[in-house]
Formats: sequence, structure tokens, C-alpha cells
Amino acid sequence: MKYPTDTLAIANLYALLSAINASVAPIVISLGGLAGAYLLAEDKSLSTLPVSGFNVGVALMAGPASLLMFKIGRQRGFMAGALLGFLGTAVAGIAIVKSSFFWFCVGLMMAGGANSFVQQYRFAASDYVQDAIKSQAISRVLIGGIAAGIIGPQLVMHHKDLFYPIPFAGAFLSGAGLFIIGFLVLMLLPPQIPETRKAHPKKGRTKKEFIQDQAFVTAVLCGTSSYALMAFVMTAAPLAMVGCGFGVAEAALGIQWHVLAMFVPSLFTGKLISRFGKLSIIAAGLTILMLCAVVALSGISIEHFYVGLILLGLGWNFGFIGSTALLTEAYKAHEKHTAQGLNDTILFTSVAIGSLGSGIAYESIGWETMNWIAFPISFSCLVALFLLHQRQVLQAST
Repeated sequence: MKYPTDTLAIANLYALLSAINASVAPIVISLGGLAGAYLLAEDKSLSTLPVSGFNVGVALMAGPASLLMFKIGRQRGFMAGALLGFLGTAVAGIAIVKSSFFWFCVGLMMAGGANSFVQQYRFAASDYVQDAIKSQAISRVLIGGIAAGIIGPQLVMHHKDLFYPIPFAGAFLSGAGLFIIGFLVLMLLPPQIPETRKAHPKKGRTKKEFIQDQAFVTAVLCGTSSYALMAFVMTAAPLAMVGCGFGVAEAALGIQWHVLAMFVPSLFTGKLISRFGKLSIIAAGLTILMLCAVVALSGISIEHFYVGLILLGLGWNFGFIGSTALLTEAYKAHEKHTAQGLNDTILFTSVAIGSLGSGIAYESIGWETMNWIAFPISFSCLVALFLLHQRQVLQAST
């Protein structure tokens, strides 16, 4: 069956899936570091290691997930990812009950592997539409994150003490149930586009050739920097808030505002990209990330944390969606599995490093110094965007 290329109907289904399966990520963000600190007896500098394990799982599975879906189709691949997510999140919850830091890290790494499939929703939705509305399809999928930004933190606030006096385990075990619901919804997905099945994964440019392409490198650089910076600051934020005397519920609420800020703008980000261009929206996102750092450096009241986290989410949205849209222009249809796999491997390896470095940095250099890092990274990306823009102008004039 051939699906029309001028409709966003399939993107709506992927948005629903994103709302369900992406809800586990806010649980990991809110409680991963706190649960890690709870399970560690002495050295709290490794408290964010479980969150890093989650991102490592995403990075390790990015390439294999893309290849698996090439071989067996999007639907079956996504269903396999949902089962992996159920197992991983359940293992994490049981590990807390059993007081095992090691198995908690393993469980979140498995859940991260499942999240690599969730991250492919944005690419899968863009397969069904024409180039002119790919950014809108990607943005539509990320709208599902609005619901995820509510569901995840609500599970944290209402289920974290489900197994009292053992904290946090209830939220993770409840999150495991979300993957089962997602598995059932995945049965509604249409068959994979025939042209995708016919494509040969070894045709087209190699990974080495891709990293020599300026547009591809710029898209990966800006997307990776936006995501890694966000993860670096966000992972430490609950620790910083609790360290400043605020409660776990207040920290979870701050993460909820942050996740909403990550995804609510998706209602209009695609249209903004169509009107102002991908490079302009990416640049706006990077500028907002620097503004977030300015707010964080201005004080440590609850308002400073909440406003900073909102700006952090908004900056990520513009930077990440814009970079993803730019990436889709850097490869041909038969090259997408190589390009998408390479992009997500680089992206989530960097995010894993950022989240792991977050806990170490918080313990060693503190919250204030951490926020200064946003400036040189964002500025470097702005330079890369400027150089790409100059090249595009030159090519247009010749």
C-alpha cells in the first residue's frame, strides 16, 4: 500500500507513540541522579552514572536500531524497542528495591537502548511526506513530547513512594507499563514504505564521506551541542535544586516545566522553520541556551531554576528540530540509514558524556561554573552556521 506524501496523518500516530514511550525519559531525568545518590553509600560523584548509562544505551543502539528496522521494517523494529524498554525499566525499578546500583545502571542502559528506537520516530514520520513539509512532520512527532512531559513527572510525583519506605522504585515500575501500552499502539502502524525496503544499505556515501560534508557536519555539530548542553545542565538541575534546599517534588515539577518547554514549541517550530529557515531557527536556539546560562548565573531561587529550565527546553527545541531538519537535506533516500545511524551515534555518545560529566562537574566545580560552559560551545556552533550560510550564498550566486 502506498501512502500519500502530502499528509501528516502518519506523523500524528508517531506523536501518540512519542507521548507514551517518551514519557520514561522524564522519569529517568528526574530520578536517575537522585536514585543513584540513594543507592550509593559514599561517593556521590557517580550519582548521575545511571542517567549516563541511559544515554550510553541510546548511543550504542542508534546504529543497530536503524539497521534492524531496515531489515525487518519500522513496525517490528519499534515493537522490539518497546519490549526492550519494558525489560530495562522494570529491571531498574527492581534494582532499587534490591539496593543494587549496578543493576540500576544496567536497567537504565537497556531503557536507553529502547529510547534509541523512540528517537527514530522523527525520521520515520518524515519518510511519508514531501521535502517541503518534512520539518513539520518532525515537529509534529515531537508534539507528543508535550504529553510525555506531563505523564513522566506526574508518575514521579504520585508513584515515587509506591513501595514506601523504598523511594523511587514505584515510578520506574509504573514507567515499564508505558512501554506495554506503546507496544499495543505500535500494532496500528502502517507497513513500511516499499521504496525503503528496496534500498540497499551499502549504496551511497560512506561514513567517512559524510563527515567531510559541511552541511552534514554542521547539522550534527549543532544538534549534538544543543542536546549535550541540555543534558549536561538538566541532569544536574535536580541535584542542584535539592542541594539548595528544595524538595524532590519541586525538582520534579521543575523538570516537568523543562520537558514541556522542550516540546510545546513543536506546535509551531516547523512553521517557523518554513518561514525563517533552518539556520535562523538553529541560531535562535543556541542563543536561548546562552540566555539560560545567564539566568542560572543570576541566582539560585526557585524562580531562577524554573525559568532557566524553561529556557533550556526552548533552546533545545529550536536547536534540535532545526538541526534534524537540516540533516534531512544532507543525504539522499538510499543513504538515510547510514546518515541517521551515524548522526544518532555521535549525538547520544556526546549526550552520555555530558550527563556523566554533569554529576562529576556538579561535585567538583559547582552549579555556577557548569553554566559558563554554554557560551564557548554555543558560539562555536554559531560560527559553523555562519560559514555554512556563506557557502550557501556563494553557491546560489554561481
